Amino acid sequence: MYSYEKRKAAVELYLKYHSYAEVIRELGYPQKGMLRLWVKEYNEKKDLHKKSTRKPKYNDEEINKAVNYYLTHGKCVSRTIRELGYPSRHYLEDWIEKKAGYHKACRKSTSLVKLSEEEKMQAVTDLCAKVKPADDVAKQYGVNRASLYNWKHKLLGDKEITPMKKKKPQSVEELKNEIKDLNTEAENLRKQVYRLQLEKDVLEKAAEVIKKDQGITLNTLTNREKAIVIDTLRDKYLLKELLSVFHMAKSSYCYQEKAINSPDKYEEIRELVRQEFSASNGVYGYRRIHIKIKASARAISEKVIRRLMKEEQLVVKAIKKKKYSSYMGEISPAVKNLLKRDFKADKPNEKWLTDITEFSIPAGKVYLSPIIDCFDGLPVAWTIGIHPDADLVNTMLDNAIATLKEDENPIVHSDRGAHYRWPGWIERMENAKLTRSMSKKGCSPDNSACEGFFGRLKNEMFYNRSWAGVGIDEFIEILDRYIHWYAEERVKESLGGLSPIEYRKSVGLYAA
Repeated sequence: MYSYEKRKAAVELYLKYHSYAEVIRELGYPQKGMLRLWVKEYNEKKDLHKKSTRKPKYNDEEINKAVNYYLTHGKCVSRTIRELGYPSRHYLEDWIEKKAGYHKACRKSTSLVKLSEEEKMQAVTDLCAKVKPADDVAKQYGVNRASLYNWKHKLLGDKEITPMKKKKPQSVEELKNEIKDLNTEAENLRKQVYRLQLEKDVLEKAAEVIKKDQGITLNTLTNREKAIVIDTLRDKYLLKELLSVFHMAKSSYCYQEKAINSPDKYEEIRELVRQEFSASNGVYGYRRIHIKIKASARAISEKVIRRLMKEEQLVVKAIKKKKYSSYMGEISPAVKNLLKRDFKADKPNEKWLTDITEFSIPAGKVYLSPIIDCFDGLPVAWTIGIHPDADLVNTMLDNAIATLKEDENPIVHSDRGAHYRWPGWIERMENAKLTRSMSKKGCSPDNSACEGFFGRLKNEMFYNRSWAGVGIDEFIEILDRYIHWYAEERVKESLGGLSPIEYRKSVGLYAA
């Protein structure tokens, strides 16, 4: 059993070295498994138990019985164990020593010192070298002179051994120089260990404070990050030592300290950025937020807005585009592509784009069919339903035609879907004197302006949100409300930071 002090010393040494082998090598105890249990107990309870909680194997009655039997039956350990059936020799001898103060074991007369053949050979070598007297050699190995000479004759016979030349004793000056060299070497080793410990603490603290990924290196840290790590270690190491590890000039450190401790000059702008990002439901990037802040008569750079959004972790969520693949059946002859990807218009109601997109939510599927004006991207009309049928697109077209003046006959561009090749659609187009235009089969870039509207809509309103528990009617209301917001309030850079409705009002094309 080990005392509380010995167990705690072993655990503290392990916490310093983090190596079971090093602790056992230095202290000479205990076994690896026992040390592991001590460390586990210390980590869980922050201390070790001071008194043994282990129940004694033998009680006092059994101990007294064994000691009395030994004393009254010839004082023989072997006989006592054989007759009583317990305990081990070690236990019994320990009891006898504590209770009676002595014991005389019943053993055969054998040597108490057991040396291996290698140790005997080394003892004979030391004897023949005559570096020290034979009595000292015998005392060193725990035997008598006779045993030494017996081993010598047994190993070497009667051969004469030429004594080894004695090493010339060193002078005092030589000893002083040797001690000085050893002290210098020890000091160098101490400095190396200190330096390694410093670098280890720096890396651990950098990973903890800066929250970098695994594999962090000091070369990848910015001067600001280096200054933050140095501040956390100033109470343990000198500033000069920390700067040497980071290869950082003191002037750079002082500059960063001043910048860190100075008040944030963008504190008000940060709050405005957070408000604008929240007001847009997390769909505005730094360019649109810059437009909104600039509109409030605040001069600020786009780069500053982008940096502040990065620091505040304001990120617009989006998903990767999927490759389009579909088959369009032939119902009626397809018409030519009149736009040829030229989606610019000089006036409203000159070029219209249309298509159908699907929204799949847990409650079911919802379909949107809009008309988009190429002049400013305004959704002219739209319908929302649960079936992508002719009624969905025909109703949308009727609503769009109702907004036209007598002299307005736009080109209506679509894909080659069946919705735009049915008789009902063609009849409405001819009656309103609208010109049909169709994309190439399976070529979405031919209608990319309308696809872009769908992409922005889904990125800003649909994706990266949970629609669990949202019904079909509620979703349709949310979608309709977004399209109204898109047309009336959502700013566009291409329109000078105005929404489509606001832009038309600014150029006198829209009556409030």
